[in-house]
Formats: sequence, C-alpha cells, structure tokens
Amino acid sequence: MTTLTKSLQRLYQAGRLTKDQIRERVEKGTITEADYQEITGEAYDGEDL
Repeated sequence: MTTLTKSLQRLYQAGRLTKDQIRERVEKGTITEADYQEITGEAYDGEDL
C-alpha cells in the first residue's frame, strides 16, 4: 500500500472522505481499483457515478 493510499484510508475511516471522493480518484487515475477496495473494503464499481 502506498503512502497516498494509506493517507486516503485514514481520511476515509475518519469520515473526512466519502466513497464518491475515493471513486473520483480512481476515475482520475490517481489510485487503482485495488486501492479503492483496500481503502473502502468494497469492490470498485464505477457504475455508481
């Protein structure tokens, strides 16, 4: 897990980021779908946008 992914995970767990905000980072290519799953505990599904 990268430093960015760890930081995003901490922010997500603290309630400072939403799943939609994490999903946006996947769409921009900042993180991978695997990172999304690691952060949120759920499989990435880009269809929810």
